[in-house]
Amino acid sequence: MNHAFVAALAAAGHTAESLADRIGVHPKTVARWANPGHIPQSRHRATVAGLLAKEIDTLWPDAGRRREPVWFRPWVDLEREAVTLRSFELAWVPGLLQTEAYARATLAGGMLAAEAVDEFTEARLARQAILAPGEGGPLLVAVLDEGVLRRRVGDDRALMAAQLACLLGHAEAGTVQLHIVPADAPSYPGLDGPFTIADMPDGSRVAHVDSAAQAQILDQPSDLVNLERRWERIRGEALPRGRSLALLREAAAAWT
Repeated sequence: MNHAFVAALAAAGHTAESLADRIGVHPKTVARWANPGHIPQSRHRATVAGLLAKEIDTLWPDAGRRREPVWFRPWVDLEREAVTLRSFELAWVPGLLQTEAYARATLAGGMLAAEAVDEFTEARLARQAILAPGEGGPLLVAVLDEGVLRRRVGDDRALMAAQLACLLGHAEAGTVQLHIVPADAPSYPGLDGPFTIADMPDGSRVAHVDSAAQAQILDQPSDLVNLERRWERIRGEALPRGRSLALLREAAAAWT
């Protein structure tokens, strides 16, 4: 529990509902700010701090010590507030589901300096707090191409075994809805690249699209409609939950 935020809310005579009304967000969003790791979007922080008569770093000490790349921070803020995240990955395990060793290996493979690898790994693992039980975070629906399970990351096969065991743990516990597009699927829209669609508490949607050249946050209706269509077609090629888990278990065993 973020006791500083809860205490400031009470001292200012606000509830989650009244504060949400003042700043134009859903009350569930405000309620999440009382949980560790949940920080308001940058555009809301100063307003909230002013209404509660507190400094930003008093309410959320981690807000000023962010480790993720600057260009990625707006998406991390949205990710924290989302109700549902629908993620498709063609080449990698989604960052929200990576083990530390897998994250470090993928970042090191990007030719980053050792210090940057350390910082970005820490940031990636910190993002995963939103999936912790009891945190009120988003439902994550993850669809992966089977190649993600078969492609080795790093030099140690044990790294992949541990990563797939982690995926299996999430899927079996129900914290993530996981589906796999099998290798024998024909050409499908997912081959165009990964993306994530976030459903926000106010009913709006935004998306994150990554590529080798740049990453974008999309909020225009025409872009979102196209991504929704891609998502539905990709889900149509993916295996149902039971068969996806069976394939994941088989792939995990192959790495041991």
